[in-house]
Amino acid sequence: MHNSFSNAERAEVLTQALPYIQRYNGKVVVVKYGGNAMINEQLKEQVMEDIVLLWLIGVKVVLVHGGGPEISDTMTRLGKKTEFVNGLRVTDKETVDIVQMVLAGKVNKSLVNLLETKGGKAMGISGIDGRLIEAEMKDSALGYVGNITNINIGAVTDLLEKGYIPVVSTIACDKDGNVYNINGDTAAAHIAGALEAERMLMMTDIAGILRDKDDPSTLIPKITIDEAKTLFETGVISGGMIPKVDCCIEALTHGVNNVIIMDGRIPHSILMELLTDEGAGTMVTKG
Repeated sequence: MHNSFSNAERAEVLTQALPYIQRYNGKVVVVKYGGNAMINEQLKEQVMEDIVLLWLIGVKVVLVHGGGPEISDTMTRLGKKTEFVNGLRVTDKETVDIVQMVLAGKVNKSLVNLLETKGGKAMGISGIDGRLIEAEMKDSALGYVGNITNINIGAVTDLLEKGYIPVVSTIACDKDGNVYNINGDTAAAHIAGALEAERMLMMTDIAGILRDKDDPSTLIPKITIDEAKTLFETGVISGGMIPKVDCCIEALTHGVNNVIIMDGRIPHSILMELLTDEGAGTMVTKG
C-alpha cells in the first residue's frame, strides 16, 4: 500500500489539502460517532487516526459518542431484558446505572485511550461532569430517558483551550441528581450549537440521504432545511433517517454552520469530508 504512492504524489496530496487545512485551523468541529464505525475495530482505529490528524493541524475536535450495542451486550450479560417503546429504550433505575457504567466508563475511556495511543491528547467527560448536559424526564413510560433542558458548555471550552480533544459520553443529570440516558445525535446537536461549531459530522451506517434508499448512487450531496422538510413530506427521508435529519436541523438552528450526514463505514471518511473537495455524505445547510 505505502509503496504505491511516490513521494511526489504524497507532496501533491498535501498541497491540495492546504486550503482546507487553513480553512479549519482553529475552528471547532464536532464529530458524532457511533454505529458500525464503533463496532469494527479497524474502522475505530482509522476514525481515531483521523481525529488526531485534524487535532495536529489545529482543528478543535470534539468527539461525542454513543454506545447502544455495548449497552445492549452488557444488559444481556447481566441477564436484563431490553424493552423498546416506539423505538426508544425503556430505561429504569437499574438500566440507567448500566448506561452510565458502559458509556461514561468503558466506552468513553477506551476511546480516550485509543486517541492517546495514536498521539493525541484527549480528556473524557460525561454530560454529568460540570453539569454539561441538564435534562428532564421525557415520558414517565420510558423512565430515565431525558429531554435536554440546558447545556453548560464551559467544561468543553476549557478543555479545548487547554489543547485537549474532549470525548463526551451522552448521559445527563437534573437538579435533583437523577441521571438520564440521552440520544447521542440530539446531544451532539446541542453541544455543537452551544459551541457554534463550524461543522458537525454525523457518522452513520449509510452513505447519506438517498433519493432511493436502496441505491447508493442516488446520494443527495447538499440540501437546505426547507428542501429537507419537503423530503420528509414526500417520504424520501424515512425511518431511522428522520431523527438524524431532525438533529441536523436542530444543530443548524442552534448556530452550527453546516452539518454532514456521512458514512462511517468508509475508511477515513472524516478526512475525505474535511480535507478534499469531494466531500463525503450529505451536507445540510440553513439555505
